Amino acid sequence: MSDLLKGRVAIVTGAGRGIGRAHALELAAHGARVVVNDYGVSLSGELSGERGAGSPADEVVALIREAGGEAVANGADVADFNQAEAMVRQAIDTFGGLDVLVNNAGFVRDRMLVTTSEEEWDAVIRVHLKGHFAPLRHAGAYWRAEAKAGRPRAARVVNTSSGAGLQGSVGQATYSAAKAGIAGLTLVAAQELGRYGVTVNAIAPVARTRMTEGAFDTSAMALPEDNSPIVAWLASVEAGDVTGRVIEIDGSTITVENAWSHGPACDNGSRWDAADVGPALRELLAEAPAPEPVYGA
Repeated sequence: MSDLLKGRVAIVTGAGRGIGRAHALELAAHGARVVVNDYGVSLSGELSGERGAGSPADEVVALIREAGGEAVANGADVADFNQAEAMVRQAIDTFGGLDVLVNNAGFVRDRMLVTTSEEEWDAVIRVHLKGHFAPLRHAGAYWRAEAKAGRPRAARVVNTSSGAGLQGSVGQATYSAAKAGIAGLTLVAAQELGRYGVTVNAIAPVARTRMTEGAFDTSAMALPEDNSPIVAWLASVEAGDVTGRVIEIDGSTITVENAWSHGPACDNGSRWDAADVGPALRELLAEAPAPEPVYGA
């Protein structure tokens, strides 16, 4: 396609199927050398036996190599702190460095809030939120060390949030909470890592995948690969002036999300009396835009 990412080294997590697979293939097509991570689990996170030789990650690596690119497979559990560190080290040892981290891995356990078990909550929060933190923490430490040693890299992080985390989604309280957390993590990481030349953004992709096909009618939804050109550009050196943003991608439409921002305010001049809060708050709510409807409402 192009030399947009020529010479750059990328990790894509959850890259054996769906959106992650599309990202890995897209980055490779633009010249990136890719560590294709996939733990080999089912849609709901159970081990599926699709690990090791012949795994989905191996299949993606084979496709990249057949097209003339460079890639290696990785089977790390990205929410395991030590395995995430080893994955980052694999990229550095194999390709001589790391420039791009695309955090994509995750699964769903859809339940209404009052029927969600503690195990389901813990599993979803772990894979999405800790599964973003652990690779980002180790990659960030590497980029900081490189910068301090006088070898700064034009590093890029692309996290994966969701409309469920930004607007909410009925029946997905756990998933929505995790994806909202990822958006918040993105804002902080962008600020903290910017001094080392690292940009951190998030996408909120819309696509027909294993995650969405069982939940509702996906016939009109975009394909996984429709999201990947935006990721490729965000991963490029050219995108160095874009950071701390959440970008929704829905087919041919990209939207910069406003997320939480300060709206109408009222200063009482002293401690509020509870009896005065209602009228004041209702006036502010009348001035503020109505929140977007929760998905599924």
